[in-house]
Amino acid sequence: MIPFVDLTAQYQSIKNEIDTAINECIAKTNFIKGEAVSSFEGEFAEYLGAKYSIGCGNGTDALEIIMKSLGIGTGDEVIVPALTWISTAEAVTNVGAEPVFVDIDPSTYTIDSTKIEEKLTKRTKAVIPVHLYGYPAEMNEIETIAKKYDLFIIEDCAQAHGAEYNGKKVGTFGIASAFSFFPSKNLGAYGDGGSIVTNDKNICDLARKISNHGQLNEKHRHFIIGRNSRLDSIQASILRVKLKYLDEWNLRRKKAASFYISRLKDKSEFILPVCEKGKKHVYHLFVIRCRERKKVIELLEEKNISWGIHYPKILPLLDPYSYKKHIAGDFATAENITNEIISIPIFPEIGTDQLNVICSQLLKL
Repeated sequence: MIPFVDLTAQYQSIKNEIDTAINECIAKTNFIKGEAVSSFEGEFAEYLGAKYSIGCGNGTDALEIIMKSLGIGTGDEVIVPALTWISTAEAVTNVGAEPVFVDIDPSTYTIDSTKIEEKLTKRTKAVIPVHLYGYPAEMNEIETIAKKYDLFIIEDCAQAHGAEYNGKKVGTFGIASAFSFFPSKNLGAYGDGGSIVTNDKNICDLARKISNHGQLNEKHRHFIIGRNSRLDSIQASILRVKLKYLDEWNLRRKKAASFYISRLKDKSEFILPVCEKGKKHVYHLFVIRCRERKKVIELLEEKNISWGIHYPKILPLLDPYSYKKHIAGDFATAENITNEIISIPIFPEIGTDQLNVICSQLLKL
């Protein structure tokens, strides 16, 4: 069995450090907003080259809290790519705003920056570029549009820890960015967790209040109505250990991706991930396109090789957004791609033998 992600192997490689960090946290019995949280927040901000990082419950909460901090709500519109996990649009809906979907670039699968302007209205307040699969969105063009129309850029970095655009880490381009620490992420906790990243002190303070029942630094002093969305100390202690290895793990992902590309590049049946000049891909997922996906799945399952589809249906055609009356063909690029994409195993600990088995099966197509 070749797993899609091997979290056991990762844990075993740093077991002593993880166990020590957890035990120290338990011994101090400071499980909420402990020193591990503030330490991780500082270290993660420094890693990204940002001023502030605010731990929260998960990546979806991070997006919602950012929008609330910016005053985005009922009557507002937010630009969202048609292909991504539902959290991106769900967060917009949950703050009372309206997600407006934009088709994707056929080569990178990130939001098509050339199609954003046609979707803008007087109610548009923000654009959420998603650095999908670990690949940076086209930030130069998006920044130009945002400046022209006075829009907020909120980066969704849930799959892109350590990815870079023109030498700058994603998560530092917009007014704020959202990260997820779901266990399978490039930087993953052992449960849910997330972070809001910003260079704006006012956004930082407001986000902290919202995520902690409206409190800032003083308990029982509630400045606003907030919510409970906090990164707990055990998860923060785990993330502190893992952060030290993130660049090394991303490099291993890149090497695995290079192996796939070198073995499969001459197979005309496949379209492989691109990596354009000035962009650093961190390969949260390795996604290929193939017309005969059913055959590919059969070949993989023949050798007990795990696989996934990210994502089988575009957001505008999901049931929660049926009220928008979008029809097949409205987002043709994204729709066509969802019929062809398949994700194959990639994780830092994947071995050459495993990669060879996977490639050998795929080459049978």
